[in-house]
Amino acid sequence: MTSQNDTQRQAAPGGFADLENRWFSAWEQAGCFSRSQGRGQQAAHPFTVVIPPPNITGVLHMGHALNDTIQDACVRRARMQGRPARWVLGTDHAGIATQTKVDKKLADEGVSRLAIGREAFIDECWKWRAQYGSTIVSQIKGMGCSCDYDDERFTLDEQYARAVRQVFADWYHDGLIYRGKRIVNWCPHCTTAIADDEAEYVEESGHLWHLRYPLAEPVDGRDYIVVATTRPETMLGDTGVAVSPSDEEKAALVGKSVVLPLVNRTIPIFSDWHVDAGFGTGFVKVTPAHDPNDWAMGERNGLERVNVFDETAHVVGGYGRFSGMSRDEARQAIVEEFDRLGLLDKVEDHQHSVMTCYRCHTKLEPWESEQWFVAVEDLKARAAQVVEDGQIVFHPERWKTVYLDWLANLKDWCISRQLWWGHRIPMYYCDSCGYSDALVDHADVCPTCGEPLRQEEDVLDTWFSSQLWPFATMDWTERGASSPELQRAYPTQVLSTARDIMGLWVARMVMSSLYCTGQIPFQHVIIHPTVMGADGKPMSKSRGNGVDPLRLMEDYGADGMRFGLLMQVTGGQDLRFNEAKLESSRNFANKIRNAARFVGMHLDGFEPGAPEPTTLADQWIMSRLARLVAQLDRLYEGFEFGEATRELYAFFWNEFCDWYIELSKSRLEPDADPADRLACQRNLMFVLDQAIRLLHPIMPFVTEEIYHDLPFDRSAFPLLIEAPWPDAQRLAGFVDSQAERAIELVCEAVSAVRSTRARYGISPREPLAVVVKASQDDCALLERQRSMISSMQNALSLELSPAAQKPAQAAAVLGSGIEVYIGLAGLVDFEAERARLQKERAKFEAEAQKLGRKLSNEGYLAKAAPQIIEKDRGRHADALDRIERIDAQLSEL
Repeated sequence: MTSQNDTQRQAAPGGFADLENRWFSAWEQAGCFSRSQGRGQQAAHPFTVVIPPPNITGVLHMGHALNDTIQDACVRRARMQGRPARWVLGTDHAGIATQTKVDKKLADEGVSRLAIGREAFIDECWKWRAQYGSTIVSQIKGMGCSCDYDDERFTLDEQYARAVRQVFADWYHDGLIYRGKRIVNWCPHCTTAIADDEAEYVEESGHLWHLRYPLAEPVDGRDYIVVATTRPETMLGDTGVAVSPSDEEKAALVGKSVVLPLVNRTIPIFSDWHVDAGFGTGFVKVTPAHDPNDWAMGERNGLERVNVFDETAHVVGGYGRFSGMSRDEARQAIVEEFDRLGLLDKVEDHQHSVMTCYRCHTKLEPWESEQWFVAVEDLKARAAQVVEDGQIVFHPERWKTVYLDWLANLKDWCISRQLWWGHRIPMYYCDSCGYSDALVDHADVCPTCGEPLRQEEDVLDTWFSSQLWPFATMDWTERGASSPELQRAYPTQVLSTARDIMGLWVARMVMSSLYCTGQIPFQHVIIHPTVMGADGKPMSKSRGNGVDPLRLMEDYGADGMRFGLLMQVTGGQDLRFNEAKLESSRNFANKIRNAARFVGMHLDGFEPGAPEPTTLADQWIMSRLARLVAQLDRLYEGFEFGEATRELYAFFWNEFCDWYIELSKSRLEPDADPADRLACQRNLMFVLDQAIRLLHPIMPFVTEEIYHDLPFDRSAFPLLIEAPWPDAQRLAGFVDSQAERAIELVCEAVSAVRSTRARYGISPREPLAVVVKASQDDCALLERQRSMISSMQNALSLELSPAAQKPAQAAAVLGSGIEVYIGLAGLVDFEAERARLQKERAKFEAEAQKLGRKLSNEGYLAKAAPQIIEKDRGRHADALDRIERIDAQLSEL
């Protein structure tokens, strides 16, 4: 990028940016990114996608690149189909992330947030947003994404903020929002509560300390009990010791008391079914203010709650020399004091999980505080039902179970955050008369007594505001569910997102949309793979395995990056990034250009007209095109983008370029029959036109360039971005299975001879004797193409027979249902041929074993898509068949 807000990519000499900037500007100036008008029958079927709003602190990463490519492919195809399409764009204010960034910026300038105050700090956050907030949007433009840039939304814009206040007030008045003292996950660094599902768990090598607690009175000659804990620093807040009701050995101690060391607090021993009698010593110290399970036990048993830490996780006053210590300092000092007093029984190594803040990665502190919560029971029941009954469909389907499991385990949602940047909770209080209420509009004066009102200091969790994204961006704020945009285009069709926010965001959008609009927010949810490094591990700076999409676009072009990323998508949960795929995609883009250049160079005397498949090659390519369009429609409907790119690649590179263009060359010569030459030109232009339309959603720039370089009829559609998507029904009449089989056989036979020449270094000018063994029907098809095959092979002789025998001193090449023998007497070392077959057999043997192991893996069979499994089974059967045929050839040799 040339600057933070520059929408144009820097053009390197000989790079891709010039072409990409030019066409992006053309689309933008033509108004292609606003909701299209639609045409034909599809005009009645709007297609809307809302972008997962990136944070204003963010820059484009590989997950964005993949997800934005998926969304753009869906939107561009829908637009070409004639559907009124729109991709809603916007960014998220990202409460904690932005506040942390601005805090650091001010600290670097020697300024404190607390010193300048709330209003000045919020001004600084808005300045940050103005300077950096559009960075990622500019980078999304660089990818060629066709978002509605003229109507960009922001989760702190006034219209959006009003929607947030409205929902809060509605839920509060309906009893769905309440305030209470509860254990929350507290970040001592960010000094705010964190929701359960925002916490990240990390494994930690710690210890299990066994501490002696003296009994208030001896029991059966016993003076103390031993508790085992991973957090000795919280013992200052212990108000009980629990044992399991099933632990008969400890039954005599239930109802007795211990004197808490260091504090001299007498606390009871009680029984609770939550205790695991087999863990540690079977005695569990209970600290209700610093552990959610202990909180629950304390509630059941009437224990006092003692909060021993302040908001920065330092010990509060009243604890002698421990007061003012951090958690780690207190831990060390308390353990040392227990040891000094002879109360440290033993210390064991212990591996356990600890919760950390998803933003700053500080260890979270379970901490009692007064917070705002959403009661989710009714909301989550409806959100589960619409997925269970198929109104919302997940892709891949396995994520449906994950979604439902997440909802089933969802507890009341802590929505208050002790921050300044964000949506301030719209609760107002009158300290004079006690009035309190949730208000949509800001108020300064109490409506009851006329005294000043005070607004709640805390802000809402960022996910509270972003859950409204699908409908709050469609004018719900002003008119509610009767908004014309909602009436016309809601629910949206597709949401594509990452798995890690399926609960945080996806489920909450479903809950809030059902409540606020009475409708689901989207019909399909795509959970795209997570892009891993080449080493198979999550990308990160510390690992050094991260990849910058901006660098990839400079090296491979936006088209190359987009196509190469989608080519790597399979049914798997993770995508191990392979940059070589982008290189092949860049080469593919060049192949598209070269094919278009060839067609353009052979258009002398061309007159536009309808395609007319007059030759077998014409009939074959038109049939293959018709099947491709139908297959791509199926793949898009199933959101199988990786398979779609592979189908496109195979058709354009192998069938159109390598074979149809090759078969057309003689027909385009200056001395060729003029009528046949024109028919060939029209067919080439038609197939190329249809192919670039199919490629456009994924490779928009190179296809738009070709659309303008060649004499396509652009009178109705000046830009390819709005040109019609190929119609599978209209093309279905071109399907010709016999022509496809005939050309497949020709390609097999010709390829066999060419590969043999290449393998043994035999000149194309050297005539070779060729024998083809095939079924009676296939031989008949080949016989009709004898002259074509002979000329393309430079065949000295060509024998076609179901009973053909392999001649002496001949190479054998296996095809799909045919065997091709190439006479090599006097030209080839047969020992080398034997070695080649053995090597080829080893390759197929390895593939068969690999696929066999894969297909016997129950985990793979349970998770992989059925069509992928079926494809692997076909590959496995083919490998076994080839091994059998190679064995026969080796036997003959």
